[in-house]
Amino acid sequence: MPRSVTLFTGQWADLPFETICEKAKSFGYDGIELACWGDHFEVDKALSDDAYVKTRWDILSKHGLTAHAVSAHLVGQCVCDNIDGRHKDILFSAEDVWGDGDPEGVRQRAAQKMIDTGKACRKFIDARPEGEEHPAVVNGFTGSSIWHSIYAFPPTSQDYWQAGFDDFANRFKPILDAYDAVNVNFGLEVHPTEIAFDIASAERAIKAVDGHKRFGFNYDPSHLGYQGVDYVKFIRMFSDRIYHVHMKDAQWGKGDGTAGVFGGHTTFADPRRFWDFRSLGHGDVDFEQIIVALNDIGYRGPLSVEWEDSRMDREHGATEAAAFVRKVDFPQSQIAFDAQFDN
Repeated sequence: MPRSVTLFTGQWADLPFETICEKAKSFGYDGIELACWGDHFEVDKALSDDAYVKTRWDILSKHGLTAHAVSAHLVGQCVCDNIDGRHKDILFSAEDVWGDGDPEGVRQRAAQKMIDTGKACRKFIDARPEGEEHPAVVNGFTGSSIWHSIYAFPPTSQDYWQAGFDDFANRFKPILDAYDAVNVNFGLEVHPTEIAFDIASAERAIKAVDGHKRFGFNYDPSHLGYQGVDYVKFIRMFSDRIYHVHMKDAQWGKGDGTAGVFGGHTTFADPRRFWDFRSLGHGDVDFEQIIVALNDIGYRGPLSVEWEDSRMDREHGATEAAAFVRKVDFPQSQIAFDAQFDN
């Protein structure tokens, strides 16, 4: 049976929930991954109003869609980050987290909201018309108190970086324990600006939380390839912690030599950039090898399109991307091809 093809609604949060559901179905998707911003999945309503999650499923079912995960990238970013005015902008759907803007207060309120998100996700998944699914998944970011020191000057000691991983552990272990209590996994989207942004830092993050079983990954190759990270090796190294998968493409090595891997403070779609996000099939990610690796580790969860391409109309791109995923995905063999020679 093919994997479910879903659309992450983070880049569509300007549209009402029912509108994006209608569009997602017309684009060719089986379901959606609900962003916790806009009106797509409102954590406080899910916890306070027993009817709310039913209304989400009623709308999904009306359009022949399902869901497997919710995503809390924006609030999650504020748990460990060095808070500044940019964070107020991304908390437009969680103004209570910003509060008076005091950085430590923002971080603590963000951590509590992440705990609430896990409880709300569990409540939402338990209400699935097609039956209960265990465990549920909250995808998101962690932020990082040490990302600003990514380039080691002024000279940066391992003690300095370890303090950042310790800070992450102190803030996220209570979240992970709360998720464990309600059978929810947290899937970090390994990504520059997060506590884990490549294989080495992902290993260190796991160690920091003492291998907590609820800490894993929302796998996304687009953030790894342009860094020079082996994105297929990532799947095999963390095979028991791939809790969700984003299908997203990127191109690299296409700029004119003006802006490098760090971006040169240019905006997306600037032709001088060394790398950029592209619609699926238009970049340099080898999705054939990703599907092979996902089959090898037995991943049967959804393949969720996170559509980002500043050069392309998003409705055209989302439609094309759904078809691309269906074409590239294939089921794992249940037999050894050469076993027939033994008969």
